[in-house]
Amino acid sequence: MRTGLKSIISMIVLLGIVVPQEQCLQFTAELDRQEIRAGETMTLELSIQINKGFHIYSVHPDMSLSPTEIEHADSTWFSAIGIISEPDPHMKFDPNFDQVIGSHEGSFTLSQQLQLSPEFAPGEYLLEGTLNYLACDATRCIPKWDEFQTELNVLSGEPRTAYISEVPTEYPSAQFEGIVKDGSDTKLTGSGSEVLDEAIEKGFFSFILLAISMGLLSLLTPCVFPMIPITVSFFTHQGESSGGKPIRSATIYALGIIIIYSAVGMLLSVTLGAAGANQIASSPWVNLFIGALFVVFSLSLFGMFELQLPNSLRQYSVKQEQRGGVLGILFMSFTFVITSFTCTVQFVGLLLVAASQGDFIWPLMGMLAYSTAFALPFFFLALFPQYMTKLPRSGGWLNAVKVIMGIVILAASFKFLGNCSALWGWGIFTRQFVLSIWVVLSLVLGFYLLGKIRLPHDSPLEIVSVPRLVISIFSLAFGIYLATGLLGHPLNGTINSFLPHDIPGASTSTIQSTATAEKHQWIDNLDAGFAAAKAQNKPLFVDFTGYTCTNCRWMEDNIFVDPEVQELFGEYVLVHLFTDMGDNARDNQQLKVDRFNTAALPFYVLLTAEDDVIATFPGLDRDVENFIRFLEKGLAWHKAG
Repeated sequence: MRTGLKSIISMIVLLGIVVPQEQCLQFTAELDRQEIRAGETMTLELSIQINKGFHIYSVHPDMSLSPTEIEHADSTWFSAIGIISEPDPHMKFDPNFDQVIGSHEGSFTLSQQLQLSPEFAPGEYLLEGTLNYLACDATRCIPKWDEFQTELNVLSGEPRTAYISEVPTEYPSAQFEGIVKDGSDTKLTGSGSEVLDEAIEKGFFSFILLAISMGLLSLLTPCVFPMIPITVSFFTHQGESSGGKPIRSATIYALGIIIIYSAVGMLLSVTLGAAGANQIASSPWVNLFIGALFVVFSLSLFGMFELQLPNSLRQYSVKQEQRGGVLGILFMSFTFVITSFTCTVQFVGLLLVAASQGDFIWPLMGMLAYSTAFALPFFFLALFPQYMTKLPRSGGWLNAVKVIMGIVILAASFKFLGNCSALWGWGIFTRQFVLSIWVVLSLVLGFYLLGKIRLPHDSPLEIVSVPRLVISIFSLAFGIYLATGLLGHPLNGTINSFLPHDIPGASTSTIQSTATAEKHQWIDNLDAGFAAAKAQNKPLFVDFTGYTCTNCRWMEDNIFVDPEVQELFGEYVLVHLFTDMGDNARDNQQLKVDRFNTAALPFYVLLTAEDDVIATFPGLDRDVENFIRFLEKGLAWHKAG
């Protein structure tokens, strides 16, 4: 197949494609020495400088359908022409060739050993040849034939022993290190750190832009959703207090998120290693703290009690110009950071690995840029409620807003309590139990908005306004929709990702999303996975996941259930390695950090039965087509090998 495609490419080139004759690279040619005797071996070196934005392909025939070649004007001069030696190429999946290829950019040197024919007559000659290559940028490929020449002085006499060596004439089998997803392409690389290195190499502004875009993208992750009503409700209360300064409070909140997020991430990576943030976020104690805190917040919003600082701290705050208020806002910033860490560690996972290995400048800049973009929308969420409380006649409807927020926060608290239940083996906050509570809360909210339920600070409801009626209808309908999930009806994948999932068994388990009837057998042990892969002659799909990882559940309930993905899964031995629970959780987490240089969850790896990396895929990429291409390329790689 490759030979046929190569012939087609060569034919097209011979027919003379009309392309711009642009200078894509510069190079010089020279021999290791100018004087040589017949029968001796010499080395030809081409020092190449490729123009920015272009690349040329590897000289190895297995790494491209259009490998770079050196063609000599008169091959009869040599009794042996060696292979071309090159530095390690940059490995990448090229959609134009539909295969993994090797390429070069920037400056490098190609070298080739040549054995001069023993019958070659003494004299001065001009060694001539052509460098044949395909130069490509982001939009096109240009076939090029650049001529070169260098002087050669052939002396009389017998060949010298020091200059007689065996000339390799066959290329070894190409060795590839693994594939990692990079945007819309699949690139071969040895570790996740190369993704970070590549971003840094593009320059400061490109790196910061990447960090900012990842911060904005992280706002869509499920763990951030509960902080929206909490932020609104907290700063609604702040606005009700006399002497409040909305801009000051919102600024402190946003700066608190930026500073605490960056500081906590860097501190955890240095003290606990790259996986420190995940360890904290998946700790049952931290989940219990957040769950209990959410319950307290919701009960306060219902009017059961007023949240206040201790009397001694209030007295201190009066003396110190309301610094106690600052402490409360910073406490909310800290809660925000801890709550969101599980879902937002995708991008910062690479930065935390770099920080744990002693590189602080780039990770710190990336963390600050990331958290700034992440915190910016919450600045406005903190600002607007404080101004709304100052509107005339805001008391009645504003209290209703607080109750709505309280119900949403109470529902969110059960996600974290469900994590505790699973990690500690309580068996209380199961999927059915939490879903039942959500059904009740949705119905309660609907009846509350209709005035059928009154709480301590509510005003009498004489008429139901149109907005209340509309929200009530949606709430009641949502409660009925959730109730169908109790009867086995598949729920939306995003909703399902917040619900607790069944805990996997010790050796093998079956993951079944509620959104599909398809099942696949999953193995929870990597060694057992390798044994199954050898027995079935299949590659392995390894899912680094966590029970407390909401993003992992989202991928399972939205991407894994796709019919084409399900079909491709049948061609793999499926292994999931939990990093937050089970006997091997810590080892699984360390394996991911040590081998793939990332602390992100989820993280997917394709392996051969011999434990060679075929491909990796970050769970932040939620495009099902990209995931399908990832699985297809892994199968193509396996079959080709």
